Amino acid sequence: MKITRVINNNVICAVNPRRQELILLGNGIGFQKKKGDPVDIEKIEKEFYLKSKNVAGKLYALLAQIPMEYMRVSESIIKTAKLELKAELNDNIYITLTDHISFAVTRYKNGVEFKNGLLWEIKKFYASEYKVALKALDIINREFNVNLKEDEAGAIALHIINAELGYDMEGTVKITQFIQKILKIVRYYFKVDLDEDSLYYVRFITHLKFFAYRLFSTTNIPIENSDIDFQELIKSKYKEEYQCSLKIREQIRQVYGKELTDEDLIYLAVHIRRVTIN
Repeated sequence: MKITRVINNNVICAVNPRRQELILLGNGIGFQKKKGDPVDIEKIEKEFYLKSKNVAGKLYALLAQIPMEYMRVSESIIKTAKLELKAELNDNIYITLTDHISFAVTRYKNGVEFKNGLLWEIKKFYASEYKVALKALDIINREFNVNLKEDEAGAIALHIINAELGYDMEGTVKITQFIQKILKIVRYYFKVDLDEDSLYYVRFITHLKFFAYRLFSTTNIPIENSDIDFQELIKSKYKEEYQCSLKIREQIRQVYGKELTDEDLIYLAVHIRRVTIN
């Protein structure tokens, strides 16, 4: 392999025999090296191949500013997330998560406390990602000798969710707040406490996540058309649930300027029925 760029003494870029550009980490791997030099294979500790040239460029800039230990820890967390969630993650997480960990550790050492206003929602709506984030928190605290609190796990979970959906942080926060608004309408309309441990509740949250993703996506994502007879059946059989769906539609129209389809209303009514029955 030949070096294509030296980021710092411990991080370089290189091209492998398949003409893929890699980011290589290792103590002293870039020391007194220049473009075109052969890579010292024995010094390679970690290697990364990123499909996006844009993401790779941003990561180069980040790694030039922070110690490579942050990238090592970030890569370990990302690997854990992929295995436990059985999901592909957008390459952008290598930038966002690495940068976040660096900032969080610095903030802690400067005595600045972090409070996550969405922690409760994250724990409830994204339980699997939050579970991974707690493991990530243990790794960070151990590796950097800090004591980051549970609020930080919520932030890490959001980075993982972003990478799953291909969203940025602002988009994920928007979806989380959207789900919160819908649940509030359902609770108020039926004057009930929803059983958050029930299978129907979990399915409802899952439906709302993808519903919100489709609603706010700039890409046209088709939905499965429901049968007209089925729509009429739901309207007549689940009258209150359908009325609740209409209230949700009006809230979405007023707050987000988005319109729901007839299929949206029907699927919402079905999920509301399941999650509110005693």
